[in-house]
Amino acid sequence: MAEAAAALGEFDFAGDDHVVPFQVEGLDVRGRAVQLGPMLDAILERHNYPAPVARLLAEVIALTVLLGTSLKFEGKFTVQTKSDGPVDLLVADFTTPENVRAYARFDQTLLDEAVAAGRIEPEQLLGKGMLAFTIDQGKFSQPYQGIVALDGATLEDIAGTYFRQSEQIPTRVRLAAAELLDRDEQGKPRHRWRAGGLVAQFLPEAPERMRQADLHGGDGDEGTVKHAEDDAWAEARSLVETIHADELTDPQVGVERLLFRLFHERGVRVYEPREVFDRCSCSREKIKGVLKGFSAEEIEASQEEGKIAVTCEFCSTTYRFEAEELAQAAE
Repeated sequence: MAEAAAALGEFDFAGDDHVVPFQVEGLDVRGRAVQLGPMLDAILERHNYPAPVARLLAEVIALTVLLGTSLKFEGKFTVQTKSDGPVDLLVADFTTPENVRAYARFDQTLLDEAVAAGRIEPEQLLGKGMLAFTIDQGKFSQPYQGIVALDGATLEDIAGTYFRQSEQIPTRVRLAAAELLDRDEQGKPRHRWRAGGLVAQFLPEAPERMRQADLHGGDGDEGTVKHAEDDAWAEARSLVETIHADELTDPQVGVERLLFRLFHERGVRVYEPREVFDRCSCSREKIKGVLKGFSAEEIEASQEEGKIAVTCEFCSTTYRFEAEELAQAAE
C-alpha cells in the first residue's frame, strides 16, 4: 500500500523513535529522517557502555533504522563495523517491519588509553577496517552484502561513500548522538541518550541527471569522464550540510521542524512515519537449537554445576539449560 503524503502541519509530529520519509519535489530529492530517544536509551542503558562507545553505537543504530525502514520486503538489514581500533566491532540490525537490536565490542585498556590521549573522534576509536551493509531476505535467497573501507572518515561520510560507489546514487547522510543530563519529574538527576539522522538521495526521473561529479576518477586520469554536478542536487546537498549536530538530537526541534527549516522554500512533504522498537529476535528455542548442535565433549566443557548458561550479546538475556538434557540430544 502506498504511503500517504501530507504537507507539514497537516498531522501531529511523529516524535521520537519514528522514521519520517520525506520528498522535496523541487529538488528531486527523497529521504528519511529520525530522532531516537527511549528506544535508543533502553539499548544503551542495558549494556552500560562507556560514553565514547555508546555514542558510536548510537550513530550506527540511527543509520540502520534510516536504511532498514526503506526495505519493501520481509527480511533483515544489518550494519556492522569490524576494525583494529579500541572499538573493534559495532553491530545493529533491523528486522522488518519495526524491530531493532544492537551491541558493541571494545577493548577497555585501549579505550582508556585513547581517551587519556584525547583520541576520541569516531575515526580514531574505530581505526582501520570495514563497514558492511547486509540484506537478508530469508532462507530462500542469498544475502547481499556491500562493503566499504573505514578509511579515517566519519560514519556518515563512509555511508555516503558506500552509496556513491555501490549504488551510484548521489546521497548525503547526517548522523549525530547526544548524552543528555537533566532531571525527571521528581527533580532527580537523569541521564539519557539520544540520536538523530537524515539521509537524502537525488532521484530524478531522468537517469542521466544522477551522474555525480568525477565519479570515475580524479584530475589527470586518462580516459576518465568528469560530469558537472546537477544544480538541484548541489543545492540539496548544501542545505543538508548546514545541519548542526544538535538539531538532529534536540527534542524541541523534531524531525518535521528540521525538514521545514531545510527545505520549506522548495516544498518539502512528509509521509506517514514508521515507529521502531527495541526488540531482540533471540529466544530460548533458538538458543537450544544451536546448543543441540554441540558435541558431547563441547557440552561437557561448557557446563558449570550441571547447567549451561548462554547470554545474548544483543539484549543481555541469559538462558539456562540442564546439561543432561542437551547431552542426550547430542548423542
